[in-house]
Amino acid sequence: MEEFLYPASLILLVLLAFTFNRTNNGKMALIMILIGIYIVYSHETGDSATDWKNEMVETMDKSVGNYSGSHNIDEFDENKAKESAN
Repeated sequence: MEEFLYPASLILLVLLAFTFNRTNNGKMALIMILIGIYIVYSHETGDSATDWKNEMVETMDKSVGNYSGSHNIDEFDENKAKESAN
C-alpha cells in the first residue's frame, strides 16, 4: 500500500492543478505544481523540510547551550513568583 502513496499523491496534484487551471485559478494551479515539484525533489534526494527543521533545532540547542548556568539564572520557582505578585 505504501508504494502507491508517491504516485497517487502526484496524480492527485496533477488533477488538482488541471482543475484549478480549467477554472481560471492560476495561482492555485501554480501552488499545486510547486507542491508536486517539492514532493518529487524530496523523494529523489531524501531531503525534506522536516530534516531541515530538525537541523535548525539542533543548531539552536547547541548555540544556546547552558544559558541559565552561564548567566547565573536560577530555575523558575513558582512560589517566589507568587510571593512577589502578592
